[in-house]
Amino acid sequence: MCGIAGYIGKTRIDRGRIENTLDLMRNRGPDNRAFVSIGEENISVVLLHSRLSIIDLEARSNQPLTIGDYTIIFNGEIYNYVELREQLRKAGVSFRTESDTEVLLQYYIRYGDECVNYFEGMWSFAIYDRHTARLFLSRDRFAEKPLYYYSTPDGTFFASEVKFIQSLMGERLAVNYQQILRYLVNGYKSLYKTEDTFFTGLKELPYACNLVIDHDLNTSISQYWIPSWTPREMSLTEAIEEFRQCLLNSIKIRLRADVPLAFCLSGGIDSASIVSIAAKVFNYDVATFSIIDPDERYNELDNIRATIDDLDCRHTLIELQPGQPFQRLKDLIQYHDAPVYTISYYVHSFLSEAISNNGYRIACSGTGADELVTGYYDHFNLYLYEMRQSPDYARYLEDWRQNAGRFVRNPYLKKPELYFNQPDFRDHIYLENDIFAAMLRVDFREDFTEIRYADSLLRNRMMNELFHEGTRVILHEDDLNSMFYSIENRSPYLDSKLYEISYSIPNEYLIQDGYGKYILREAVKGILNEKVRTDRRKVGFNASFNSLVDLDKKESRDFMLEDSEIFEIVDRDKITPLLSMNPMSDSVNKFMFYFLNAKIFLELNG
Repeated sequence: MCGIAGYIGKTRIDRGRIENTLDLMRNRGPDNRAFVSIGEENISVVLLHSRLSIIDLEARSNQPLTIGDYTIIFNGEIYNYVELREQLRKAGVSFRTESDTEVLLQYYIRYGDECVNYFEGMWSFAIYDRHTARLFLSRDRFAEKPLYYYSTPDGTFFASEVKFIQSLMGERLAVNYQQILRYLVNGYKSLYKTEDTFFTGLKELPYACNLVIDHDLNTSISQYWIPSWTPREMSLTEAIEEFRQCLLNSIKIRLRADVPLAFCLSGGIDSASIVSIAAKVFNYDVATFSIIDPDERYNELDNIRATIDDLDCRHTLIELQPGQPFQRLKDLIQYHDAPVYTISYYVHSFLSEAISNNGYRIACSGTGADELVTGYYDHFNLYLYEMRQSPDYARYLEDWRQNAGRFVRNPYLKKPELYFNQPDFRDHIYLENDIFAAMLRVDFREDFTEIRYADSLLRNRMMNELFHEGTRVILHEDDLNSMFYSIENRSPYLDSKLYEISYSIPNEYLIQDGYGKYILREAVKGILNEKVRTDRRKVGFNASFNSLVDLDKKESRDFMLEDSEIFEIVDRDKITPLLSMNPMSDSVNKFMFYFLNAKIFLELNG
């Protein structure tokens, strides 16, 4: 895990800007920072790198790394580098390091742009070929690693973080107020529905895409992997076994590192399964880190304890205390170059801090399982729609009533057959956004949209969540929160082979006996403790606004209501009564966090 930044174009970048940018890259790479400057006949190329040493800790693996005409800067991990290196060695290629970076570059030299098809991992990288004066950039299949770019008439800047681009440019980017409004009204799930970012003109390279900039500075983007839903015939037993074997392999290769890993542990099955597999199958000496929220709606201490006790592992419990988190939020927002997208990721920052303070450089989390094998309450409604013609439909409906239906709070999703007459219904996703729009001093309305990936209503919804809604947001926040504390984040469920297996399993098997994620639950039977494995409640990694901000304190209320640019957008008189709500509803809980973040972001960048 590292930081990258660079430029290709007609302008010569001042050495002072380069040095300043390298200094800003310190969090992403505290172990080494360096750059190369390449002056061609008509263009200038600058490649910057900061290194967080994870694999092959020796200086020989520092970057930028050059082999012949090719120079690479790379952020991420190629988890199957051991197998790939062995294949190249058999073909006569010799290596001077033990790093995955050298393997990556050798694969590019051998296979060109097609090299990415061989990689299992997470990445954003840039490779410059001096012979052709061509810059090749790539981003991994699930967009785990960030890659921003900003084009001008004279060239293109790119980087892992927005601040690096602004530093290399020597100027600040303008705030994109449309994205602020989108965030306030429609929330975090709307942020990747368009190409917009929080700065005008700034773009992110999409998931599974390559960006090529040629010697004439022409740019082209191509998608090298297109996710699909390809169901095939298999028995339930075969589905479980294939999923299990692939999950075990995914975790196995993600345990590869020359520094120890820590594990983020919630009360849910996703993270607990990873920790249990690492400990029981691979005999890894696990250490877990967990957040405890005193709000009973989000408190998962019993389940967390069950996993800790079952594994008898080292653990750290972090209990949230209400207070005045404003300085911490300011620091996070300044580092993120954006509002913190969800309250969960303000909380997540405490995990990253504790993991760093305990000397770890890698954190493993359960991101993506919900989107692979059904984990959200609306998946049950969509599943019933998919099974409406099944001779077992009455049993599936009764399973819902006896199980998932008891826990659903969303008023729309309390209707099990919601999609039967309204297959296009999505109002539960931007829940109460009309109320939040009414709190603005400006008009904003943007209807919900989604990409058509599959004919299956359930699978299409899951794929939109994976590539445009929940997972994209989580990965963005995971990366920045982790790198703020110089930690690499790994997500074993985001494995291409695990995805392919998950999206080939017949829909019928995904939910059984009223259990979502039935495939995962059965795959870890005998490995994960039964309390967590059989728990039906979906809590999610969350917290309440009241658990973070003590609104009984005058200083807190004053900070929320003080003069600020945000009140050119939001009606202050409509915010005031919300401060007296305790507890806040789930929707108000989210909106108040959005409001506070947008306020601080505009004060820092407006």
